[in-house]
Amino acid sequence: MKINMVDISSKKDIKRTATAMGKIFLKGSTIEAIRDGKIQKGDIFTVSEIAAINAVKETARLIPLCHNIPISKADVDFEVADDHITAKVTVTSTAKTGVEMEALIGVSTCLLNIWDMVKYLEKDDMGQYPSTRITDIKVTEKKKEGI
Repeated sequence: MKINMVDISSKKDIKRTATAMGKIFLKGSTIEAIRDGKIQKGDIFTVSEIAAINAVKETARLIPLCHNIPISKADVDFEVADDHITAKVTVTSTAKTGVEMEALIGVSTCLLNIWDMVKYLEKDDMGQYPSTRITDIKVTEKKKEGI
C-alpha cells in the first residue's frame, strides 16, 4: 500500500482550535517539592510550558504524515493535586486541517518534561519509577469556526 499525505488543497482555511489534556502521577513528596519551588532543574511549569509550545510547533516533523500548519496560539495550563499534575494544551490555527495532533504532542511533551525534571525524586532505591505514570492523554475539545 502506498503511503501519502492527504491532499487538503481543496479545503478552505478556517479557524480551528483543539484542547488536549493529560496527567502525570507523582509521589506526594515530589508534589510538595514542586509547590515549595525546590526542584533542582528549576521551575517545572515555565520549562514545561516552553517545551509544550516548542513541541506544538514541531508536530509535522514528529508525525510523518501530519500537515505543517501555521500556529496562531498555544496555551498551556496546569492544575496541581495531591498526587498528580494535570496539563492542558490548547492550540489555535487558521488552516485547512485541524490542530488535534499539535495539542496532543504539546501535552505529551509537557508531561514528559515534568517527568524529566523530577525523576531524581521519583526513583526508588533500585532506580525504578514504581508510582510515576503519565495517563489520560486525550483530546477534550475540538472546534471549527467559519471565517
